[in-house]
Amino acid sequence: MIPHLPPLQSLRALEAAARHRSFTRAADELNLTHSAVSHHMRSLEQQLGTALFRRVGARMIPTSVGARLAERVRIGMSELIEAMSEARAGTAAGASPAVVRLEISVMTDLAAQWLIPRLGRFSEQQPHIDLVVRIHADIAAPDPYSVDVGIWHQRVEATGFVTRKLLDDYVIAVCHPDLIARVPGFTVADTHKLPMLRFAYRSWRDWQVAAGLTPHEPTRGPIFDDSGLLLRAAMAGQGVATTRSLLVRDALASGELVQIGDVRVAPSLEYHVSWRENHPHERAIHAFWQWMQDEIAATTPLAVASLRRGDGNGNDDVPIAQA
Repeated sequence: MIPHLPPLQSLRALEAAARHRSFTRAADELNLTHSAVSHHMRSLEQQLGTALFRRVGARMIPTSVGARLAERVRIGMSELIEAMSEARAGTAAGASPAVVRLEISVMTDLAAQWLIPRLGRFSEQQPHIDLVVRIHADIAAPDPYSVDVGIWHQRVEATGFVTRKLLDDYVIAVCHPDLIARVPGFTVADTHKLPMLRFAYRSWRDWQVAAGLTPHEPTRGPIFDDSGLLLRAAMAGQGVATTRSLLVRDALASGELVQIGDVRVAPSLEYHVSWRENHPHERAIHAFWQWMQDEIAATTPLAVASLRRGDGNGNDDVPIAQA
Protein backbone atom coordinates (compact mmCIF):
# COMPACT_ATOMS: atom_id res chain seq x y z
CA MET A 1 0.00 0.00 0.00
CA ILE A 2 1.37 3.41 -0.99
CA PRO A 3 1.50 5.77 2.02
CA HIS A 4 -0.26 9.11 1.87
CA LEU A 5 1.91 11.66 0.08
CA PRO A 6 1.65 15.45 -0.12
CA PRO A 7 0.17 16.90 -3.32
CA LEU A 8 2.58 16.86 -6.25
CA GLN A 9 2.21 20.63 -6.63
CA SER A 10 3.45 21.11 -3.06
CA LEU A 11 6.52 18.99 -3.75
CA ARG A 12 7.20 20.87 -6.98
CA ALA A 13 6.91 24.16 -5.09
CA LEU A 14 9.37 22.89 -2.48
CA GLU A 15 11.93 21.86 -5.10
CA ALA A 16 11.65 25.16 -7.00
CA ALA A 17 11.80 27.29 -3.85
CA ALA A 18 14.88 25.42 -2.59
CA ARG A 19 16.61 25.75 -5.95
CA HIS A 20 15.88 29.46 -6.35
CA ARG A 21 16.19 30.34 -2.64
CA SER A 22 13.07 32.39 -3.26
CA PHE A 23 9.32 31.84 -3.01
CA THR A 24 8.74 34.61 -5.55
CA ARG A 25 10.98 33.05 -8.21
CA ALA A 26 9.48 29.63 -7.52
CA ALA A 27 6.02 31.11 -8.01
CA ASP A 28 7.07 32.67 -11.32
CA GLU A 29 8.48 29.37 -12.57
CA LEU A 30 5.38 27.37 -11.61
CA ASN A 31 2.91 30.06 -12.67
CA LEU A 32 1.61 30.39 -9.11
CA THR A 33 1.19 33.30 -6.73
CA HIS A 34 3.63 33.97 -3.92
CA SER A 35 0.91 33.25 -1.38
CA ALA A 36 0.19 29.89 -3.03
CA VAL A 37 3.82 28.82 -2.67
CA SER A 38 3.82 29.98 0.96
CA HIS A 39 0.65 27.95 1.56
CA HIS A 40 2.23 24.84 0.05
CA MET A 41 5.27 25.23 2.31
CA ARG A 42 3.16 25.72 5.45
CA SER A 43 1.13 22.62 4.59
CA LEU A 44 4.28 20.55 4.11
CA GLU A 45 5.79 21.80 7.36
CA GLN A 46 2.60 20.96 9.25
CA GLN A 47 2.49 17.48 7.74
CA LEU A 48 6.17 16.81 8.48
CA GLY A 49 6.29 18.57 11.82
CA THR A 50 9.48 20.46 11.01
CA ALA A 51 10.64 23.70 9.39
CA LEU A 52 11.73 23.50 5.77
CA PHE A 53 12.95 27.07 5.23
CA ARG A 54 14.43 29.96 7.16
CA ARG A 55 14.57 33.57 6.04
CA VAL A 56 18.02 35.14 5.66
CA GLY A 57 17.63 38.71 4.47
CA ALA A 58 15.62 38.57 1.25
CA ARG A 59 16.39 34.90 0.64
CA MET A 60 14.55 31.78 1.76
CA ILE A 61 17.22 29.25 2.70
CA PRO A 62 16.17 25.60 3.05
CA THR A 63 16.93 23.92 6.35
CA SER A 64 18.97 20.71 6.28
CA VAL A 65 15.70 18.75 6.21
CA GLY A 66 14.27 20.99 3.49
CA ALA A 67 17.40 20.71 1.35
CA ARG A 68 17.49 16.92 1.58
CA LEU A 69 13.80 16.58 0.82
CA ALA A 70 14.01 19.01 -2.11
CA GLU A 71 16.93 17.06 -3.55
CA ARG A 72 15.04 13.76 -3.29
CA VAL A 73 12.02 15.38 -4.93
CA ARG A 74 14.22 16.69 -7.75
CA ILE A 75 15.72 13.24 -8.32
CA GLY A 76 12.28 11.65 -8.19
CA MET A 77 10.89 14.14 -10.69
CA SER A 78 13.86 13.52 -13.00
CA GLU A 79 13.26 9.78 -12.83
CA LEU A 80 9.56 10.28 -13.52
CA ILE A 81 10.29 12.51 -16.51
CA GLU A 82 12.81 10.00 -17.85
CA ALA A 83 10.33 7.14 -17.38
CA MET A 84 7.65 9.06 -19.25
CA SER A 85 10.10 9.82 -22.07
CA GLU A 86 11.03 6.16 -22.32
CA ALA A 87 7.37 5.18 -22.38
CA ARG A 88 6.69 7.64 -25.20
CA ALA A 89 9.73 6.42 -27.14
CA GLY A 90 8.60 2.82 -26.80
CA THR A 91 10.64 -0.25 -25.99
CA ALA A 92 10.88 -1.72 -29.48
CA ALA A 93 14.33 -2.63 -30.74
CA GLY A 94 15.97 0.27 -32.49
CA ALA A 95 13.86 2.88 -30.73
CA SER A 96 15.59 6.21 -30.18
CA PRO A 97 17.03 6.67 -26.68
CA ALA A 98 14.98 8.79 -24.33
CA VAL A 99 15.97 12.45 -24.11
CA VAL A 100 17.74 13.31 -20.85
CA ARG A 101 17.73 16.86 -19.52
CA LEU A 102 20.75 17.90 -17.45
CA GLU A 103 20.82 21.15 -15.50
CA ILE A 104 24.33 22.53 -15.17
CA SER A 105 25.54 25.53 -13.19
CA VAL A 106 28.55 27.45 -14.49
CA MET A 107 30.21 30.83 -14.00
CA THR A 108 29.02 33.53 -16.40
CA ASP A 109 32.41 34.22 -17.96
CA LEU A 110 33.29 30.55 -18.40
CA ALA A 111 29.93 29.93 -20.03
CA ALA A 112 30.24 32.88 -22.42
CA GLN A 113 33.91 32.54 -23.37
CA TRP A 114 34.47 28.77 -23.33
CA LEU A 115 31.39 26.58 -22.88
CA ILE A 116 28.78 28.12 -25.18
CA PRO A 117 31.00 28.21 -28.31
CA ARG A 118 31.54 24.44 -27.88
CA LEU A 119 28.03 23.27 -27.02
CA GLY A 120 27.22 22.53 -30.65
CA ARG A 121 29.84 19.78 -30.67
CA PHE A 122 28.37 18.27 -27.52
CA SER A 123 24.90 18.24 -29.05
CA GLU A 124 26.27 16.49 -32.13
CA GLN A 125 27.97 13.83 -30.02
CA GLN A 126 25.11 13.39 -27.54
CA PRO A 127 21.88 14.29 -29.37
CA HIS A 128 19.74 12.66 -26.64
CA ILE A 129 21.10 14.98 -23.91
CA ASP A 130 19.61 18.47 -23.53
CA LEU A 131 21.61 20.85 -21.35
CA VAL A 132 19.91 23.53 -19.25
CA VAL A 133 22.62 26.12 -18.56
CA ARG A 134 22.23 28.06 -15.33
CA ILE A 135 24.58 30.84 -14.32
CA HIS A 136 26.15 31.54 -10.94
CA ALA A 137 28.49 34.27 -9.76
CA ASP A 138 32.19 33.67 -10.27
CA ILE A 139 32.87 33.91 -6.53
CA ALA A 140 29.76 32.01 -5.46
CA ALA A 141 30.17 29.19 -2.96
CA PRO A 142 29.24 25.80 -4.42
CA ASP A 143 25.54 24.94 -4.17
CA PRO A 144 25.50 21.39 -5.56
CA TYR A 145 21.92 20.67 -4.50
CA SER A 146 20.43 23.08 -7.03
CA VAL A 147 21.56 21.40 -10.28
CA ASP A 148 22.64 18.09 -11.78
CA VAL A 149 26.20 19.20 -12.56
CA GLY A 150 28.08 22.17 -11.13
CA ILE A 151 31.31 23.80 -12.30
CA TRP A 152 32.96 25.73 -9.47
CA HIS A 153 36.25 27.27 -8.39
CA GLN A 154 36.07 25.28 -5.14
CA ARG A 155 35.76 21.61 -4.30
CA VAL A 156 32.35 20.42 -3.16
CA GLU A 157 32.73 18.85 0.26
CA ALA A 158 29.08 17.92 0.78
CA THR A 159 28.41 14.29 1.65
CA GLY A 160 27.18 12.17 -1.23
CA PHE A 161 28.75 14.22 -4.02
CA VAL A 162 31.49 13.41 -6.50
CA THR A 163 33.99 16.18 -7.26
CA ARG A 164 36.54 16.04 -10.07
CA LYS A 165 39.16 18.66 -10.92
CA LEU A 166 38.83 19.84 -14.51
CA LEU A 167 42.06 21.86 -14.64
CA ASP A 168 44.38 24.34 -12.96
CA ASP A 169 44.30 27.73 -14.62
CA TYR A 170 46.67 30.68 -14.54
CA VAL A 171 46.57 34.42 -15.17
CA ILE A 172 48.18 35.97 -18.25
CA ALA A 173 48.19 39.42 -19.86
CA VAL A 174 46.63 39.93 -23.30
CA CYS A 175 45.86 42.71 -25.75
CA HIS A 176 44.73 43.33 -29.32
CA PRO A 177 47.64 42.82 -31.76
CA ASP A 178 47.20 46.29 -33.26
CA LEU A 179 47.78 47.88 -29.86
CA ILE A 180 51.46 46.95 -29.68
CA ALA A 181 52.16 48.70 -32.99
CA ARG A 182 52.13 51.92 -30.98
CA VAL A 183 55.47 50.91 -29.41
CA PRO A 184 58.13 49.89 -31.99
CA GLY A 185 60.07 46.79 -30.94
CA PHE A 186 57.65 46.15 -28.11
CA THR A 187 58.77 43.87 -25.25
CA VAL A 188 57.25 42.89 -21.93
CA ALA A 189 59.14 45.72 -20.27
CA ASP A 190 57.13 48.18 -22.39
CA THR A 191 53.75 47.01 -21.10
CA HIS A 192 53.38 50.12 -18.95
CA LYS A 193 53.50 52.26 -22.11
CA LEU A 194 50.12 50.87 -23.18
CA PRO A 195 46.74 51.56 -21.55
CA MET A 196 46.38 49.07 -18.70
CA LEU A 197 42.81 47.95 -18.09
CA ARG A 198 41.88 47.40 -14.46
CA PHE A 199 39.80 44.58 -13.00
CA ALA A 200 38.04 45.20 -9.69
CA TYR A 201 38.96 41.78 -8.28
CA ARG A 202 42.57 41.42 -9.43
CA SER A 203 45.58 43.73 -9.29
CA TRP A 204 48.43 43.93 -11.78
CA ARG A 205 51.05 43.32 -9.09
CA ASP A 206 51.29 39.52 -9.29
CA TRP A 207 51.70 39.54 -13.06
CA GLN A 208 54.31 42.30 -12.93
CA VAL A 209 56.33 40.44 -10.29
CA ALA A 210 56.15 37.22 -12.34
CA ALA A 211 57.38 39.20 -15.37
CA GLY A 212 60.35 40.52 -13.40
CA LEU A 213 59.04 44.07 -13.51
CA THR A 214 58.76 46.63 -10.76
CA PRO A 215 55.17 46.50 -9.47
CA HIS A 216 53.28 49.55 -10.63
CA GLU A 217 49.52 49.54 -10.19
CA PRO A 218 47.79 51.80 -12.75
CA THR A 219 45.85 54.63 -11.15
CA ARG A 220 43.90 55.87 -14.16
CA GLY A 221 41.62 54.33 -16.73
CA PRO A 222 38.40 52.30 -16.62
CA ILE A 223 37.77 49.68 -13.95
CA PHE A 224 35.63 46.63 -14.75
CA ASP A 225 33.86 44.40 -12.25
CA ASP A 226 32.91 41.87 -14.94
CA SER A 227 35.61 39.80 -16.62
CA GLY A 228 33.56 39.47 -19.80
CA LEU A 229 33.41 43.24 -20.23
CA LEU A 230 37.12 43.47 -19.44
CA LEU A 231 37.89 41.08 -22.29
CA ARG A 232 35.54 42.91 -24.65
CA ALA A 233 37.52 46.08 -23.95
CA ALA A 234 40.81 44.27 -24.63
CA MET A 235 39.47 42.81 -27.89
CA ALA A 236 38.39 46.31 -28.93
CA GLY A 237 41.99 47.49 -28.57
CA GLN A 238 41.31 49.66 -25.53
CA GLY A 239 44.18 48.30 -23.45
CA VAL A 240 46.06 45.39 -21.92
CA ALA A 241 44.16 43.10 -19.53
CA THR A 242 45.05 40.30 -17.16
CA THR A 243 42.78 37.29 -17.48
CA ARG A 244 42.45 33.59 -16.85
CA SER A 245 43.98 31.75 -19.77
CA LEU A 246 41.01 29.42 -20.32
CA LEU A 247 38.76 32.38 -21.09
CA VAL A 248 40.91 33.60 -23.98
CA ARG A 249 42.23 30.41 -25.55
CA ASP A 250 39.93 30.77 -28.55
CA ALA A 251 40.78 34.46 -29.00
CA LEU A 252 44.51 33.68 -28.78
CA ALA A 253 44.25 30.81 -31.24
CA SER A 254 42.38 33.00 -33.75
CA GLY A 255 44.79 35.92 -33.36
CA GLU A 256 42.09 38.22 -32.02
CA LEU A 257 44.27 38.65 -28.95
CA VAL A 258 47.97 38.10 -28.27
CA GLN A 259 49.63 37.14 -25.01
CA ILE A 260 52.22 39.49 -23.58
CA GLY A 261 55.32 37.34 -23.11
CA ASP A 262 55.29 33.85 -21.65
CA VAL A 263 54.47 35.19 -18.19
CA ARG A 264 52.04 33.12 -16.15
CA VAL A 265 50.79 33.63 -12.62
CA ALA A 266 50.16 30.00 -11.79
CA PRO A 267 48.48 28.03 -10.53
CA SER A 268 46.09 30.64 -9.28
CA LEU A 269 42.69 29.12 -10.04
CA GLU A 270 41.06 25.72 -10.18
CA TYR A 271 37.93 24.44 -11.90
CA HIS A 272 36.02 21.60 -10.25
CA VAL A 273 33.01 19.66 -11.52
CA SER A 274 30.56 18.05 -9.10
CA TRP A 275 27.50 15.81 -9.22
CA ARG A 276 25.56 13.62 -6.83
CA GLU A 277 26.59 10.00 -6.33
CA ASN A 278 24.22 7.45 -7.85
CA HIS A 279 22.47 10.14 -9.85
CA PRO A 280 19.60 8.78 -11.98
CA HIS A 281 21.23 10.38 -15.05
CA GLU A 282 24.74 9.24 -14.15
CA ARG A 283 25.44 7.93 -17.65
CA ALA A 284 24.60 11.30 -19.20
CA ILE A 285 26.64 13.12 -16.55
CA HIS A 286 29.69 10.97 -17.27
CA ALA A 287 29.27 11.69 -20.98
CA PHE A 288 29.26 15.45 -20.27
CA TRP A 289 32.28 15.13 -17.95
CA GLN A 290 34.25 13.16 -20.55
CA TRP A 291 33.33 15.67 -23.24
CA MET A 292 34.64 18.56 -21.11
CA GLN A 293 37.91 16.71 -20.54
CA ASP A 294 38.26 16.08 -24.27
CA GLU A 295 37.59 19.74 -25.07
CA ILE A 296 40.19 20.90 -22.55
CA ALA A 297 42.74 18.46 -23.98
CA ALA A 298 42.00 19.61 -27.54
CA THR A 299 42.81 23.22 -26.66
CA THR A 300 46.58 23.69 -26.69
CA PRO A 301 47.29 26.76 -24.56
CA LEU A 302 50.82 27.24 -25.90
CA ALA A 303 49.86 27.18 -29.57
CA VAL A 304 48.87 30.83 -29.58
CA ALA A 305 50.43 34.10 -30.64
CA SER A 306 52.40 35.78 -27.90
CA LEU A 307 54.95 38.50 -27.32
CA ARG A 308 58.30 37.27 -26.06
CA ARG A 309 59.94 38.65 -22.99
CA GLY A 310 62.48 41.37 -23.33
CA ASP A 311 64.46 43.50 -20.93
CA GLY A 312 63.87 46.74 -22.80
CA ASN A 313 67.47 46.75 -24.06
CA GLY A 314 66.93 44.87 -27.28
CA ASN A 315 67.32 41.35 -25.87
CA ASP A 316 64.74 38.85 -27.13
CA ASP A 317 63.20 41.80 -28.93
CA VAL A 318 60.90 39.82 -31.22
CA PRO A 319 57.57 41.65 -31.56
CA ILE A 320 55.29 38.69 -32.31
CA ALA A 321 56.20 35.02 -32.26
CA GLN A 322 54.66 31.64 -31.79
CA ALA A 323 55.23 30.46 -28.23
